[in-house]
Parts: sequence; C-alpha cells; structure tokens
Amino acid sequence: MTQNTAVAIETADDSARPDVCSADPRRPPRPDGQDRYTISEVVAFTGLTAHTLRWYERIGLMPHVDRSHTGQRRYTNRDLEWLDLVGKLRLTGMPVAGMVRYAELVRGGEETYGERFELLAATRRDVLERMAQLQDTLAVLDFKIGFYADAGRRPEGEPDRTR
Repeated sequence: MTQNTAVAIETADDSARPDVCSADPRRPPRPDGQDRYTISEVVAFTGLTAHTLRWYERIGLMPHVDRSHTGQRRYTNRDLEWLDLVGKLRLTGMPVAGMVRYAELVRGGEETYGERFELLAATRRDVLERMAQLQDTLAVLDFKIGFYADAGRRPEGEPDRTR
C-alpha cells in the first residue's frame, strides 16, 4: 500500500498549495524555518550537479529559488521536494520540455489541474508501456540465462537452438 502526502508547491501567486500528484519526498535534513541550503548542500543532498541546478533555474523548472543579500542561491525544503519530483519525472522518460510545461502548469494554480492530469496520465501510460517492454525483455534474458546455465549438462552433439 502506497501512502501519498500533499507536497507544497509554489504557485503563481507565491502561496503554497498542496500538489497531490507527487509522492512522498525524502525527508529533508533541516526543519522548516531553518531550511536555507546553499547550492553545494543541495548538490550533496540530491546528487545533482550545480550546473544542473542552475540550468533548471534558467529553463523555468525552478524559477522561484530565493537569493541571499549577496546573491547566493538559497534553497528550501520545498525546493528539495520539487527536485525530488523532477527526478521522478526524469526517470519516467518525460522530456525536459514536458517537465517545464508541468512546472508552468503548477505555477498556474488550480485551474490547470485538468492539464496536469492529462500530462501525468500520458506519462503514466508511457511508463506502463516501457515496463511491459522491459518485462518481455527480462523474460527473454531469463530464458537465455537458463539455457546457458544448462548448456554444460546438454548431451554432446545436441545442437544449440538459441541465438
């Protein structure tokens, strides 16, 4: 049984709204209110590179990153939750343009729920299709592995009927 919780995502009016489309994120290292992370801390926590984080900001995947008085990026737990969701979307094979579109829709507020639903539902269908293809591929590999495991026990002179 999978448990989902609402994750706060920044919208166009700069308020937090729950995004029930995201799964439970990893637990952030600091409590809310003490959750100001430098780019190097986010790199260490997420495994993303600083270049990727800056690129996400440039293309509109993370346009809401706060800055310190000296201009340094300051990420929050909400940003880490968003990056977790973006990572999951990447794993689905969703194109970057689709992820940017989803981010735009999230910032668009509740009136974009229908479009978000369609985008995520299409992505889910793609994932299920790829999973079926991978299951078929796994079955072929299992057959081949079984054949080669038994190859030493095959009677001499029996032809190899696999490729």
